Amino acid sequence: MKKLLFVLAAVLFTASVASAKGGFGVTAGLNYNSTKIQDIKTDARAGFNVGLTYQVKLPLGFSLQPSILYTQKNGAMSFSGNGLLDKFMSEAMVQSVGSLVVPISAQWGPDLIVARPFLDVTPYVGYALSNKLKSTDKDVSSVLEGEKSLDYGVGLGAGVNVWKLQAIVRYNWSFGTMGSLADFAGLDLKDMKDANRVYGGISINIAYLF
Repeated sequence: MKKLLFVLAAVLFTASVASAKGGFGVTAGLNYNSTKIQDIKTDARAGFNVGLTYQVKLPLGFSLQPSILYTQKNGAMSFSGNGLLDKFMSEAMVQSVGSLVVPISAQWGPDLIVARPFLDVTPYVGYALSNKLKSTDKDVSSVLEGEKSLDYGVGLGAGVNVWKLQAIVRYNWSFGTMGSLADFAGLDLKDMKDANRVYGGISINIAYLF
């Protein structure tokens, strides 16, 4: 079912490109994500995204801009001081999730003489291609067994088009979970069944529209 939802989003992206009048572009950017985990200290880390985009101009200052991106989100977590996990992991670790993401940006803004500022609402769906947890002195690869692959959410922000260049700043909320600590292989985490991990944070993207 999760894979079907992602495939459907990709099909909608392809269909909108094929049927609408607009312009292709390339886009790249940085994201600064925080990992939210119940009862565990986390720190935000920088990541990146890169991909293709397609802007469709509509009447009354509106436009739609679907994209297909490779996105890497990073987050650090520290288990020190958490009695349940101290005996397993005593130091900070970094999780990196590489995903194929399909965002669809809905934009509104006036066309001025030299620029077009706009407001932006962007729902998205993503499918994790890789999920790594790194530690300096322990092999924790088994910890990610059974991790969930589907992510989805929405971003709110603002941007500006100048000539063929576009810049957008968003804050993104993730409503999906990339897994539960209760699913971690080999750990008895009955008291932490709700300790799910989600990613949210700021992204800054620059696009060149052909």
